[in-house]
Amino acid sequence: MPESVRSRVMRLGFNLFPAYRGTGGRITYIAGDWREVRLRIPLNWRTRNYVGTIFGGSMYGAVDPIYMIMLIRVLGPGYVVWDKAASIRFRRPGRTTLHARFLIDDAELDAIRAALRDTPTVDRVYQIDLTDGDGVVHATVEKTIHVRRKDADRAAVR
Repeated sequence: MPESVRSRVMRLGFNLFPAYRGTGGRITYIAGDWREVRLRIPLNWRTRNYVGTIFGGSMYGAVDPIYMIMLIRVLGPGYVVWDKAASIRFRRPGRTTLHARFLIDDAELDAIRAALRDTPTVDRVYQIDLTDGDGVVHATVEKTIHVRRKDADRAAVR
């Protein structure tokens, strides 16, 4: 799906937001329906560490908020979405620009909604690979995202 005007504006805003800009990562594409996001992390003076490779904090920081924001946008206002946990496994030093692609398909959304029919909260685990131009994986980030129905808040108060 192509970028919409709205998702293009969001991409530009995201890349200018100081906290994200500081990671050195750049969003390169946001699908109009928010089910796909792509990013890149170049090796440059902002992302280079002491030994000349991409700083692990830049790798993690660039991918950190993406799945949470995607789920907020895709699920809509009836849900609360939070990052719950994360881990990163470094496989190879990043000596060139790295890329990541985030996808949320219909099956995943159906699974979340089905789980939330039976219970007020659910945790979902997503894995993101940071790859070079040849598709070689340099780091793998695992994110645990917590999703809750908003009406579960009201039920808990009663």
